Amino acid sequence: MKKILSLFIVTVALIASNQVLAGAHGGGAKASGTGHCNYTQENMFAGPFKVCQMPTDAAQCEELGNTDDNADAAQGDGACSMETAVGTCDMGETKLVYYEGDPGGLEIGCGFQGGEWVNAE
Repeated sequence: MKKILSLFIVTVALIASNQVLAGAHGGGAKASGTGHCNYTQENMFAGPFKVCQMPTDAAQCEELGNTDDNADAAQGDGACSMETAVGTCDMGETKLVYYEGDPGGLEIGCGFQGGEWVNAE
C-alpha cells in the first residue's frame, strides 16, 4: 500500500512540475494578439497534452511550438474551442485550455502557475 501511495505522490508531483515548467516557458507568458495557438505540450516530466493558449499572435505561437518538446503549433483566429476541453487554467490575461490529461493533476499544476482551474462543463 505504501508503494502505491508513493507512486501516486510522485505522479502528481511530476504532473505539477510539467505545469510549472509550462508556465515558465510560455504558458504563463504575457498575453499578446487576439488569436489562439493549438499545440502539443510536452517536456521531460509529463505530456504530451493537446492544449490551446489564448490570446496569442503568430510569433508567440511559433515560440510555444518550439519550447521543450512541444510540437504541432497552429495559430488561429479568436478564442480556443471548448468543444472537447477537459478544463482551463485561467491565469488572468492568459488562458490555457487542456484537451487531454487528468483534471486533478492539471488543477494542481495550474495552482503552481498562479492560475485558477476551471473544469469543462
